[in-house]
Amino acid sequence: MRDVGAEAAEVEGRRGWMGLLARARPDRLAALVTSEMQAELEAATWLRRPEVGAVMVRGRIGGTGTPFNLGEMTVTRCALRLASGAVGIAQVQGRDRGHAARAALVDALLQGPGAAAVRAAVLAPLAADEAARRADTAAKAAATRVEFFTLVRGED
Repeated sequence: MRDVGAEAAEVEGRRGWMGLLARARPDRLAALVTSEMQAELEAATWLRRPEVGAVMVRGRIGGTGTPFNLGEMTVTRCALRLASGAVGIAQVQGRDRGHAARAALVDALLQGPGAAAVRAAVLAPLAADEAARRADTAAKAAATRVEFFTLVRGED
């Protein structure tokens, strides 16, 4: 019998790291991929080589309204199989084939026995970078915040 809760946690975990890899800056991800990881990428079997395409982005008014087509976005996707048999996939914004390949490599490595080391070497720094970017954006937005106040008039 399958443990549905564990399976759901695993899917959510993978969804989280794939999103983090897709949002990562390509140069930062390249810097974090070690030479051993790069060797695995070169030995991998391509199930789908990195290819550039477009996807339709949909939106909703207020986040809850009827969906509408917002426009197209360029993406690069790929899939690979490591010698261990682990399959990694990636879909990243833009035309950077190397970014997609490295994201798919890390996805595959995170499914193997060395996942903890890859998580510490790649995902932790990327998560810290993303948190710093978000904090910086929030600080810039807070600097423009306007406090409105109401004066009570004596006429009432």
